[in-house]
Amino acid sequence: MKNVMLLLSAAVLLLAAGCTGSEGGEQEEPDLEALYAAGEEACGWTAEEMTTVEGELMDAYYPGLNELDVKQLVAKVPAMSSVVNEIVLVRCGTEEDAEKAVEILQARIDAQVQGDAWYADALEVWKKACVLQEGTCAVLIASGDHQADWESRIQKELS
Repeated sequence: MKNVMLLLSAAVLLLAAGCTGSEGGEQEEPDLEALYAAGEEACGWTAEEMTTVEGELMDAYYPGLNELDVKQLVAKVPAMSSVVNEIVLVRCGTEEDAEKAVEILQARIDAQVQGDAWYADALEVWKKACVLQEGTCAVLIASGDHQADWESRIQKELS
């Protein structure tokens, strides 16, 4: 009887340990810079083709994003091109702030679709753009030829 109880206890402990997913029960957050760099390489973009959105442009494109508890932010757009390739990866301190980031990023898409995108080709890309959230991460993807690739990559890495 003692052996059976001992085996059952061991089985319960093993199952409980296996449910945590990793040591300490914490899941390691992906590095958003590395995630972006891998996607940039897969698209064949060079570092010179894309520029970081910051300062006044950040406030104009994503008003309110700088007011959130942001732990990591990657916001890239083409340096000189009429082709839409806008990628924003943001990790917030809380899921509540990530939800606010989703609203801000969706507002960017909505503004482009409602008239800020001047060219027909650009408008079509913005209509297919999306915002994703996984935990404390929020992502905007607007990338004509690479939309599906970015969505797949982000969902795989963040889930």
